[in-house]
Amino acid sequence: MENLVPVPVDVKSSEADYTLTENTVIEVRDGEATGVAEYLAGLLRPSTGYELPIIEGSSTGPDGSISLRLAPDSSDIHSQGYRLQVNADGVQIRASEPAGLFAGVQTLRQLLPPAIEADTEQSAEWTVSGGRIRDYPRFTYRGAHLDVARHFFDVETVKQYIDYLAQYKVNHLHLHLTDDQGWRIEIDSWPNLTDEGADSEVGGGSGGYYTKEEYKEIVQYAQTRFVTVIPEIDMPGHTGAALESYAELNCDGEKRQEDTGTNVGDTSLCLDKEVTYEFIEDVISEVAEMTPGPYLHIGGDEAHTLSDKEYNDFMNCAIPMVIEQGKRPIGWHQILGADPPEQTIGQFWGTSSDAPEVAAAAEAGHELIMSPATDAYLDMKYNEDTELGLDWAGYTPVPDAYDWDPAGYIDGVDESSIMGPETALWSENIRTLSDIEFMLFPRFPGVAELGWSPEAKTDDWDEFKHRLAAQSPRWNVQDINYYQSPQVPWPGE
Repeated sequence: MENLVPVPVDVKSSEADYTLTENTVIEVRDGEATGVAEYLAGLLRPSTGYELPIIEGSSTGPDGSISLRLAPDSSDIHSQGYRLQVNADGVQIRASEPAGLFAGVQTLRQLLPPAIEADTEQSAEWTVSGGRIRDYPRFTYRGAHLDVARHFFDVETVKQYIDYLAQYKVNHLHLHLTDDQGWRIEIDSWPNLTDEGADSEVGGGSGGYYTKEEYKEIVQYAQTRFVTVIPEIDMPGHTGAALESYAELNCDGEKRQEDTGTNVGDTSLCLDKEVTYEFIEDVISEVAEMTPGPYLHIGGDEAHTLSDKEYNDFMNCAIPMVIEQGKRPIGWHQILGADPPEQTIGQFWGTSSDAPEVAAAAEAGHELIMSPATDAYLDMKYNEDTELGLDWAGYTPVPDAYDWDPAGYIDGVDESSIMGPETALWSENIRTLSDIEFMLFPRFPGVAELGWSPEAKTDDWDEFKHRLAAQSPRWNVQDINYYQSPQVPWPGE
């Protein structure tokens, strides 16, 4: 229990361990807990070879069981928290909501031997470390972004990404669906977006896109892991794929050439045309309709071809369209300069704590998602020798991804304005799941801990690095292509 990531609020270890056997059952009493029980069984059955039947239990639960229960009076663990107790008789996880039970299951997972992660039957003693845990998140919002526009990633890769988020208690997936190099989501009213705008990517690859059914599949898969999908349709800049698809969205009435490069800031929808606003209203409406979550991200960064007035006038049209669809608008922090409605969320991606406009927006009531490029942009290289990644925001070695406070990063902004941290993974030179894993691990679990764990327990890199290193045997079983940073004391080295 001393090696958990994220570190829990309260931990008390004991020597009363519990060992799973072929007689172990998963016991529930609440229908809402059944989905979490099924997830847990699916996680444990392949490696143990045990049946692990799910049964409806009594008020106490049978001995030898893993018991999952909803306890509505658990006010001291909040909506996403849990209590976990392990003794010789079994495992009990209690929470006020299913999301809390799911978080407890991720902790239980780490209390089992790393071989539990295998997808084939293993020969092992499935002992769970004894003790008690009380745990809940510091921030209710904990996010991770994935750029599927620069390079396209298929449904199965996105599902694997979601599994990595869930493993470390991250509960929002921000999908960057559109950019200059590709349009990745089917829009019925504007079919050329995928007929013409999806067949390319950086470097000239074949690209791709998600049909509405595939997007629904991603959303539903995420929901089973208590992850909310946030779609991003970037506008008015980063719109090259749309401009390639429809001549009328360009001011000169001609289609833009296919873009397979990595330049930014040189595209914009034509703001003087009525068709532009018909276009964005149609797109926002269709994306909102297929997205059950409460948020819709409209980008808003690097619109370098526009004046401040042109940009602000555009946002004053676009943001209300999001609100009219019942979604809460999110934009990169430049959107706050347009003086949007208070419910608009700014996502900070700057490189300096000196951001007076962002601080003023927070003072005016706007909430912020924290993704400082120097610490949370996981597409930055680890160091000068790293082959993958970029370096425009500098290098981000593993300690730097952990050594910052989401609530204390921006001067003049306190925790009351912060929704939580979000990692970003842009894909200019990220092409495969193996590439994704290399950039995520071992930095991603550190940012995940900053979002979940108490601030007082996340201020010591020297302590954290040992817990982080203890995760690596699990990653080895999962066949994760992680970067073996020399700053982490990996086992056996």
